[in-house]
Amino acid sequence: MSIARRSTTLIKISLAAASLTLLSGCFERHRSTDSLCENYPEICADTNLNDGQCRLQRTNLIWQRYDVLKNPVSGEKFKELKFTYDYQKCLEFAARIEPTELKERKTRRTSALIKSYESIRRLSEELAKSDDPEIIYYRWSQGDKGALRQFLRLEGSPALETPELQLALATYYTEKDKEKTIQLLKHALELYERGQSIKPEIIQSLATLSHQTKSIANAYLWSRIGTELGASVVSQEKLISFYPMPEEQRQQLDIKAKKISKSLEKGNFSARMVN
Repeated sequence: MSIARRSTTLIKISLAAASLTLLSGCFERHRSTDSLCENYPEICADTNLNDGQCRLQRTNLIWQRYDVLKNPVSGEKFKELKFTYDYQKCLEFAARIEPTELKERKTRRTSALIKSYESIRRLSEELAKSDDPEIIYYRWSQGDKGALRQFLRLEGSPALETPELQLALATYYTEKDKEKTIQLLKHALELYERGQSIKPEIIQSLATLSHQTKSIANAYLWSRIGTELGASVVSQEKLISFYPMPEEQRQQLDIKAKKISKSLEKGNFSARMVN
């Protein structure tokens, strides 16, 4: 091998080694929450560090704050808000626990709890003008009537074409238009893809609404679909007593429930499958 070729090879090896060292250094620097807090103390300072209480919720929040620090978009801030709520809920319980040692831990928990309220208020204000449908729905769920109007204006648009947002829209119409609510819930089921976990409240709501609208066959059918999908709320014996019908009709509905359940699992459900 010539000297020039050997030199080129050595340079390539050196550059590769340097790159690996740099990547390794980045990984080493943030391989634990403690090291992350050492490098970015501002994302950890208002938490109850070095306390066994709320460790999981605290860790999730700290790493999400790091994600926001690197990418401060509304979607990441919304995740931080959710993690802050989880952390706050844990702290509300932990703050009542009397430590057997190190009494200052309770003080830190109380301080962290107060700071979590402030964080939620700050994040909510920062997200107030977001046009993300999920964030708009969150603001509506918190009592923002302006957000409700904003959310309803999105009805029928691609922005709400997810199972979760169709379910959210359905909650608005539940007391206003039961038939429309049923159609929205069935459309929510149409939007699930193969392998996705189906929210049991959609099936349960369809069974309840069918019962309320005196559609006995559909009430039984959706209840059986819930059973097939593992979201049953009543036993088969109770279903039989709730919805008396000829045995032949019941068997046909049982077969139909199995077929629809398979379609839901495969992600090819159609609202036309249920009249």
